[in-house]
Amino acid sequence: MIITENVRLSRVLRITWKTDLLVLNSCFASYLLNEYIISKYFALPAMIPTVMGTALAFFIGFNNNQAYSRWWEARQIWGSLVNNSRSWARGIIAYSETGDAKDTYKQRKAMVYRHIAFLYALKGALRKQHLDDYKKYLPEDEIAEVERQTNKHNAILQLQSRNLEAVYKEGGIDGFKFLHLNDMLVTFTDDMGKSERIKNTVFPPTYLYFTRLFIWMFGIIITIVASETTGLWSVVLGSIISFVFHTTHIIGVSLLNPFEPDVAGISLDQITRTIEINLLEMLGESDIPAPIVPVNNEYVM
Repeated sequence: MIITENVRLSRVLRITWKTDLLVLNSCFASYLLNEYIISKYFALPAMIPTVMGTALAFFIGFNNNQAYSRWWEARQIWGSLVNNSRSWARGIIAYSETGDAKDTYKQRKAMVYRHIAFLYALKGALRKQHLDDYKKYLPEDEIAEVERQTNKHNAILQLQSRNLEAVYKEGGIDGFKFLHLNDMLVTFTDDMGKSERIKNTVFPPTYLYFTRLFIWMFGIIITIVASETTGLWSVVLGSIISFVFHTTHIIGVSLLNPFEPDVAGISLDQITRTIEINLLEMLGESDIPAPIVPVNNEYVM
C-alpha cells in the first residue's frame, strides 16, 4: 500500500514504460499511415475522437470506481480484524480463568497464539503464498490437524471454537462471556468469508479487454486527426493523451485485486505484524517481532 502523498513520476514510468513505448510506436505508425495512405482518400472528422474520448472517460471512470470499492472494502475488512483481534485478546485475558495461575496463563496464551496463527494462515491464502508463518504459534498436534484440511485458516477457527467450548464447560468462563467470545469467532468467520469473496470474484474480463482496446483505438484515431493540423507533432500529442488514458486505466486495474503482494494492494504484512505485536504485548511476552518498515518511505506490503 502506498503511504506517501506524492507519487514519484519515476515509479509511474517504472510501471507503464512498456505501454508508453508501444503507445509511441503506435502513434508514429498512425501518423505514417495517415501521411502516405489515408490522407490521399479522405480526412477523419474531428468529432470522432471527441465522442470516443467522452465514452472512454465513462468506461474508465466506472472501472476505477468499482476497483476502488473493492480495495476500500478489503481495507475495511482488515481494519475490522485489527480491532476485533485486540478485543478477542482482551476478552480472553480478562475473562478466562482456572484455579491455577500457571494453567490460566497457558490457556490464555494458547488461544491468543492460535488467533495470530489464524491471521497468518488467512493472509497466506489471500496472497496464494504457501508460507509456514502460522505454524510458529500452534502446537504439533494442531499443526497436523490443520495440515489435513485445504482451508487452513478455517480449520484454525474450528480449533479455537473447540477450545472455547472446553473452557466454558470447565467453568473457566460463564455463559454471558462465552456468548460474547463466540460472537467474535462468528465475526472472524464473516471477515474471512468477505475476504475470500473479494479474492475469488473476478472482475469481468470482457470489460477490461474492451476498455483497453478502445483506448488503443482512441490513441490511433486522435493521432490521425491531429496530424492534419500539427503534422509530426501529432505523434507527441497522441502519445501524451494516450498516456493519460492508459495510466488512469492501469491505476484502476492495480486496485482490482487488493490482496495481491503489490504496491497498490492492502498492506497485509504490516497489518498482520501490527496485530501480532499488539497481542503479544497484551500477553506480556518479551520476544516481540519488529514492525514492518516501509520501502523507501513510499509503500508497505
